[in-house]
Amino acid sequence: MGIKLGELLVEQGALSVSQRDEILQIQHTVRRPFGVIAEERFGVSPEDIEQAWASQYAMIAARVDPLAIEIEPRILGLLTERQAWQFGLIPLGEYDNEIKFVTSMECLARALRFVGWRIPALCTFDICDLHTLKCGLAMHYPIEQMDMGLMDQIISRRSVA
Repeated sequence: MGIKLGELLVEQGALSVSQRDEILQIQHTVRRPFGVIAEERFGVSPEDIEQAWASQYAMIAARVDPLAIEIEPRILGLLTERQAWQFGLIPLGEYDNEIKFVTSMECLARALRFVGWRIPALCTFDICDLHTLKCGLAMHYPIEQMDMGLMDQIISRRSVA
């Protein structure tokens, strides 16, 4: 399936191996999410947990190129230009009553939070690299007089902010 959340937090330096093992032991008796226990027991920041989760999700999500997909105007109309850029996502289509979006690993957590409160449908995410996402946003949601420097500032705002 990929790397477990605890392994990623150890790789990031947010947890030690012994802390990870202690959390796994706790999970045998208390059915609570790994990240919640890591926060409460060892003070791991929600940002570190969110980044590890985004890395984990990105490892298993399908990879797509938003430049190579023809997207219906109706689907693009789900977001304004500002929303697409601010949250770093592009809707790709509607499949089996599910809206599929593409985002980058860097924007995944922010994009997930946005669709959770803004899109009243089941949503799934595919992943592309950040450069490809910026090019896709420029293509599908062009903003007049937007240069690459400004694009970088908008997109690179941490998803955990």
